Amino acid sequence: METGHSVATLRDIRDLCALYEVTDQAERDRLMTLARESKQQAWWHSYDLGYATYVGLEAEAVAISDFQSSVVPGLLQTADYSRAIGERALPRVSQEQIEMQIEARLTRQRILTQDDPPLFAAVLDEAVLHRLVGGPRVMEAQLERLIEATRLPNVTLQVIPFSVGAHPGLESNFNILELAPPTPGVVFVEGLVGSVYLERPDDLERYRGVFKRVQTIALSPKDTISAIAAIRTRFGELKSVPGNSTPSVRTGEFGDHSLAIESQGLCQE
Repeated sequence: METGHSVATLRDIRDLCALYEVTDQAERDRLMTLARESKQQAWWHSYDLGYATYVGLEAEAVAISDFQSSVVPGLLQTADYSRAIGERALPRVSQEQIEMQIEARLTRQRILTQDDPPLFAAVLDEAVLHRLVGGPRVMEAQLERLIEATRLPNVTLQVIPFSVGAHPGLESNFNILELAPPTPGVVFVEGLVGSVYLERPDDLERYRGVFKRVQTIALSPKDTISAIAAIRTRFGELKSVPGNSTPSVRTGEFGDHSLAIESQGLCQE
């Protein structure tokens, strides 16, 4: 059981409650219910996901704080955007595996619209909006998806404009999963060589502080929508320009921040 290769039986729970002197009947009943539910295969077990542990924690979260400096958060990605990322990933995987990963990601996204959904707050670096993943058509649809997501009452989206310069999350991507009390939260930090789960109180407070700071320096949710809409419009214009897959640079004003709403250059595939 300690290795995670088997689930706790009802007898295990009774014995552990006795060992750790858990005498509150409501708590014992809650643990017994969790043991029964753990025997039911979760939907993600049918997929070969390298991040299954994360998906399980995400499914139990009451609040999710997501900071991304390079890509759109998985819970907000369109299928085409996700596919474009998968097709450029290393090591290479088969198209069948890519499609399976996309299916799993789209299934994950249902938590945002389920009954009693978690609160989802995402902060993106402006670079996420300009990075030409899949081409102008894919990016136009992806930015429209971001705007649509902000209409959900449990979703908050903000963008840190280039004009802010350096900031605490510049070299990182992380998620903070807040779980129902008394279970402590978990920080998930994803990297090229692997992922790390941080559970120590000091780590949690540090990342909560960083997330609060990036929220403070980012555009307001309202100004963020305006900024995304402007970039989406520009990508829409580029769809009909032969051979042109990257926008030219211009700076616009959104609230108290200047936001570069176009990037420069031509991309030859």
